[in-house]
Amino acid sequence: MFDGMNRRIICLWFPRLATERVLRTCPTDGPFALTLRHGNAERLYCLNPRAEAVGLCRDMSLADARAYCPDLLTGPARPDLDVRFLGTLRRWAMRYCPWVGFEGRDGLVLDATGSTHLWGGEAALLDDLRGRAAQAGLTLRLGLAGTRGAAWALAHYAQGDEPLEALPVAALRLDGKTDIALQRLGLSRIGDLAATARAPLARRFGPDLLARLDQALGQMPEPVVPQPDPPRYALRMTLPEPIGLTRDVMGVTARLLDPLCARLDRDDMGARMLILSLRRIDRASHPITLRLAGPMRDPARILPLFERDIEAADAGFGIDQIRLEAAVVEPLTARQTGIDTKASGQERLDDLITRIGTRIGLDNIQCFRPADSHIPEQAFCLVPATLSLPAAASAWTRSGLRPGLRPLRLFPPEPISASGRQPPARFRWRRMSFTAARAIGPERIAPEWWAPNDGWRSGLRDYWKIDTREGRRLWLFHTPQHPGWFVQGEFA
Repeated sequence: MFDGMNRRIICLWFPRLATERVLRTCPTDGPFALTLRHGNAERLYCLNPRAEAVGLCRDMSLADARAYCPDLLTGPARPDLDVRFLGTLRRWAMRYCPWVGFEGRDGLVLDATGSTHLWGGEAALLDDLRGRAAQAGLTLRLGLAGTRGAAWALAHYAQGDEPLEALPVAALRLDGKTDIALQRLGLSRIGDLAATARAPLARRFGPDLLARLDQALGQMPEPVVPQPDPPRYALRMTLPEPIGLTRDVMGVTARLLDPLCARLDRDDMGARMLILSLRRIDRASHPITLRLAGPMRDPARILPLFERDIEAADAGFGIDQIRLEAAVVEPLTARQTGIDTKASGQERLDDLITRIGTRIGLDNIQCFRPADSHIPEQAFCLVPATLSLPAAASAWTRSGLRPGLRPLRLFPPEPISASGRQPPARFRWRRMSFTAARAIGPERIAPEWWAPNDGWRSGLRDYWKIDTREGRRLWLFHTPQHPGWFVQGEFA
């Protein structure tokens, strides 16, 4: 049997982590909730106490919530930022003990065995946790027990000093289906479940139920695994004699860049931003920030990009320490090595964008990217060229809007003289006469009713691909509500 009674496990549960992360910067006294889309509906994701007091609950549809509480203030949920915020809280919790791990998406677990006496005992440690969480504006519920499962149960379900056996069976971290089935059998408390014969339970519910029970009672180990800190890619060199010439600084930078790139290559990572700090003998530091257009780990490509800023740096009476850090890194898959060691076309483009960006700023170099919209005017967006391709855009060619279905050139609608619902056999456009040889369509496109500011209020459009005898392939549309024909694009 596993003896876990000598262990002291603390479970920290932040039931309103998402909303309190947002309200820390923009507090409000009224009902507030964050929403997250599930399927085709927006649902409440996390609520503040005022919203819960008026009867709103998690997973309620936003339409029902607004009908029930017209004064409800909402905002979009950002689970990725919540995870980052929880990681910050994990680092803060390491002041109490070194063994801190995540407990779901809104909790932490601490193995405080042997550390409680440093805070004056268990009660003093818990009081300090509550006080600091209250100062930070966070709702915190705590559970302290000899096992991780019992600590979780006390934090989520205990009201006061209830023993573990008096808590509901849902406190064993069971799924909803198992919880309901146990209650139908009359096993509503952990004590009732522990007093029941194990063999029938195992046959009906499988081994997971008994494993959760044994973990809570200390009959099965459940360790607290601390999260490893992310690797830091930084090197420095302290020089025996100050230097000031550009070639000397470039030489030291090259010596730092080689092992740094070797570390990145070992972890299949590439640097997106490098910071070169030049410390002078008067202790003044001159940082040089190099933002790259794409993830790189090739010293031969990165080193020349530092030269312009190093030449402009003021060395003063000399530089005695140089530090190089990859401040922002991204995954970079390994390339197959061979005879041809020349940079690829994308790599040469990244080098060119980086060189231009060091002069005018990388954010000023922009390009068009596909957007998730069937509206022609909104099917693209202008973004910095250094941004990674979003997942929605990477699947663009697999969706119904394949590149061949849209013209290569798109311009504002230009009216032409034509009538009727069928494409005109002859028409004039831009002072040129055209004769239609083949017409493909129609493709009806309607405004996005769910987008209040879609910028398109002209109603339905019926689009046609027209091949003309003059060799031009045009994209025309007809508006049924206000009869008229327009040219909006041209195919290659």
